[in-house]
Amino acid sequence: MTVKQHPAYKYAKLVLAGTVPNHCEGVRQPVGRYVRKQAAEFIRIADGMDPKYCINEKRLAKITKLLKVMRMPSGLRAGVSVYDATVGYQWLFYVSVLCVVHRADKKHRRYETAVLEICRKNFKTFTVATVFILLMLLEPRFSKLFSVAPDGALSRQVQEAIKKILQSSPMLMPPDEPEKYFRTLMDKISCKLTDTEYVPLNYSNSRLDGREPNVFLVDEAGDLPNAYAIEAMQSGQVSILNKLGCIISTKYPRANSAFEDIVSYDKKVLDGLLDDETVFALLYEPDEEITDEWATNPAVMAQSNPAALEVPEIWENLLAKRQRAIDLPSARENFLTKHCNIIYQGNADEQFVAIDQLKACRVEKIDWTGMAVYVGVDLAMSNDNCAVAFAGLLPDNKVAVQVMGFIPEGKIEEKTALEKFDYKRAIHDGECIACGERIVDYDRIENYVFDLAEKYGVTVMQIGYDRYNAISSAQKWENGRPGGDGREECPGIETVEVRQHSDTLHMPTKLFCELVESGRLAYTANRLFEVNVENARCVYDTNMNRYVNKKRSNGKVDCVMAVIDGLYLLQQNEMLDDAGGGFVCQVG
Repeated sequence: MTVKQHPAYKYAKLVLAGTVPNHCEGVRQPVGRYVRKQAAEFIRIADGMDPKYCINEKRLAKITKLLKVMRMPSGLRAGVSVYDATVGYQWLFYVSVLCVVHRADKKHRRYETAVLEICRKNFKTFTVATVFILLMLLEPRFSKLFSVAPDGALSRQVQEAIKKILQSSPMLMPPDEPEKYFRTLMDKISCKLTDTEYVPLNYSNSRLDGREPNVFLVDEAGDLPNAYAIEAMQSGQVSILNKLGCIISTKYPRANSAFEDIVSYDKKVLDGLLDDETVFALLYEPDEEITDEWATNPAVMAQSNPAALEVPEIWENLLAKRQRAIDLPSARENFLTKHCNIIYQGNADEQFVAIDQLKACRVEKIDWTGMAVYVGVDLAMSNDNCAVAFAGLLPDNKVAVQVMGFIPEGKIEEKTALEKFDYKRAIHDGECIACGERIVDYDRIENYVFDLAEKYGVTVMQIGYDRYNAISSAQKWENGRPGGDGREECPGIETVEVRQHSDTLHMPTKLFCELVESGRLAYTANRLFEVNVENARCVYDTNMNRYVNKKRSNGKVDCVMAVIDGLYLLQQNEMLDDAGGGFVCQVG
């Protein structure tokens, strides 16, 4: 079988042709633009048009034979060969990752990182299990393969899938001598033919270093609290020639994650904005311009679920799930996130602001020099997150905001795991300050506010605070800071209690939304602030006054509340009734 006769090549051709299966009625373009770009790259190599890379046809033939002796353990195709059950995207993944090599050295694979973004029920775990079995048979002797996921149970799913394939394949695990070629134990699987070993790892924020994986898998990468697992595995591959890292996930309902950073990077590579020939990425997500049409445009499902294009039963199941999500708002998050690869941000009636609109307000730098600013503080409980924000008017009538978070230093690891946010990175990037051991050091926060004038060159007009947790700090700010102990003397600053009730917070909350929607907000890159906004939902009282609450118990919104307190003072002093002496009416 030549490359052009192979199912991988045929699938890539169908992708570029935009061929729609008969059972997918109403679909115009069944594959997203980034998958089409990756398929075009594969066709170019397979057609012999690339001067640097080619297909290793000997390895392709070997892989094809191995897939014919593997058997499907379960599902609609149980008992048939893996070769006959493999769908198009799996062929493209197998052949691209394992058979695209350097022309000058056909033992040297091109791709070192393989990214697969795909929805649930598209056989992604089975795909990786198959790749791992192939690599255990094909990699050099004594190779090490590892998998890691947000928890140990997820990591061991690949191990279970490998076991099931082996146990269902008599040629690989003969019934009369089951350990002839492979040995399966509780904590690892080894191949006796090549002395290779696969180990599923329990997730850790600090104990994944020191390993040398020839191949690793990070499964459900979108749910990782930070990038440590990926970086630790990649660091262990520095001295390995034919290294490979597989990073696989569906979407998760948060835009700020290590996986989303990887997807963003891969899109830039596919768009030609970055030069990285070692990355292979199949990003099965709907094109951005049709994501809002999920309820009416079936292409949203088609572009996210490649297996559904070949298995009618999956397509029918997706149609039923979509109808349920239309009829039942509580089912939308799971459907959109897990079955359409769309980051769900809540119902329209509870969404605070759209995260993409907020990110559009990011600027490279803000010149605070000489600006009059109003500070908002959210001190919360002493053992929880706190935040300080300040806001001021720019010459172009935009509103600039700056936010700083504070957390107990002794709870960094705990909060990172619970909230699934990389606080170490936030501290490194200057978005957050760790102070105190198990409780926040209020003295550090108080001095941070006193030092704003010197650090940013601003004039602090007022400080808005919540009476519940900040009375002591407010008194200190009013009284000023005496000099000594390496600190300069600071005069007192007027403090204003901002009543934490919807009748008070409605106007600044509405202002925040309007500033974002109109592009009149300005802030410098701050992931902690963006995640807090993503965690926030808009709630209305009986008088239709809006206020902010949390979407989930572990999600933090303290940065948002601090900004709203600062906006309240800015609005009262600088934005309402500029002419003086009149009345102001805000409606809606």
